[in-house]
Amino acid sequence: MQTISNEARAVQDAVEQFFAERILPNHHLWLEQSGIHEEPEIESQLRHEARELGLWNLALPRLADDEPGTRLTNYEFTGVAEILGRLPWASRVFNSHAPDTPNMELLQLFGTPMQKTTFLKPLLEGDCGSCFSMTEPEVASSDPNNLQTRIERDGDDYVINGRKWFSSNGSLEKTRFSILVGVSDPEAPKSQRQSLIIVPLDTPGVHVERDVPVFGSVHKTNVHTQFQFTNVRVPADNLIGEEGAGFAIGQARLGPARLHHCMRAIGECEVLISLMIQRAQSRETFGNRVDTYSSTKEAIARSRIELDQARLMVKHVARLLDTVGNKDARKEISMIKVSTFLAYQNIADRAIQLFGAAGITSDSPAAAALVRARGLRIADGPDEVHLQTIYRLESQEQDLTNLHYYLGPEILG
Repeated sequence: MQTISNEARAVQDAVEQFFAERILPNHHLWLEQSGIHEEPEIESQLRHEARELGLWNLALPRLADDEPGTRLTNYEFTGVAEILGRLPWASRVFNSHAPDTPNMELLQLFGTPMQKTTFLKPLLEGDCGSCFSMTEPEVASSDPNNLQTRIERDGDDYVINGRKWFSSNGSLEKTRFSILVGVSDPEAPKSQRQSLIIVPLDTPGVHVERDVPVFGSVHKTNVHTQFQFTNVRVPADNLIGEEGAGFAIGQARLGPARLHHCMRAIGECEVLISLMIQRAQSRETFGNRVDTYSSTKEAIARSRIELDQARLMVKHVARLLDTVGNKDARKEISMIKVSTFLAYQNIADRAIQLFGAAGITSDSPAAAALVRARGLRIADGPDEVHLQTIYRLESQEQDLTNLHYYLGPEILG
């Protein structure tokens, strides 16, 4: 098993201590304030404290010397991310949350000096937020060739027209810009039709239509915004990379983003398993403690098996991203995208069942976990797309010669 450096271990220990002493005891206060403020006051206070301690930008291994952060590798971040995943808002305290972290990584890799100064630096400092606008309500956006939003060159500008939704946190006051995916050349080969461009959200023609309810609710600190872009004119300098490079650049962003979601999900599942055990040991039905029933034992045991399998796969993929890169780990990234969130959904569902009536309320975290897990089986590519990717890459890698030796004569004919 790979070990982490002493420096990375010290960061993980410091995050663990900060979570135990400052974040978890303030969770109920955060819940109260999150119903009033976009960024709860306690969250702002804790962000300042974390920054002062150097616990900042924990998920960015490529930071330049003058950029704030810990420079953990993907593998070193796995243990830290599990801590952050225990509460949905903990990542925000350390400026290590989606969609800002993957947007920062994208700008680090592909941004121009102007883009890094104007857009990346404020994100790294935590002075603003961002969103990512790809999915569209009128088409099946799991196939990027279906996208309809147009990015058209007009002199020194690009003009954008289209509708986007599920642009996470797009309507929050702190969110200053979106990285938008659109079609720049509909006649180009399929993988070269899309481009990425930075759209400041105060640009004329950008209209917030609504925050989309997810399973019937909208949370003020985690909203999924629907935009209408009508003749939105932005400088040509806001284009990220070359025209037609949007698909490739987008995939580079989504790989680490999927990994981080999986890491955090594992942390929340650990909390759910602990809560299931506590609940089973503290409740009785029909004269017996709940943990004496075989169904309870099986639910918790299966949860442990599935979670540890997911953890091992996630650590393996983190190591691959550190060594061979995102492109050469495509199959493994798709594998954890499917398997981790299915385990997450199963564990959340078992926790709901074990908590009974309380499980479907906000009195336990199980119901919200189930909503997140079910949504993540669609976000960043639905299961079906990833399964097709896994099969395609697996079939290409297989050596099918000499397999006839394994088969009986009756099969060979």
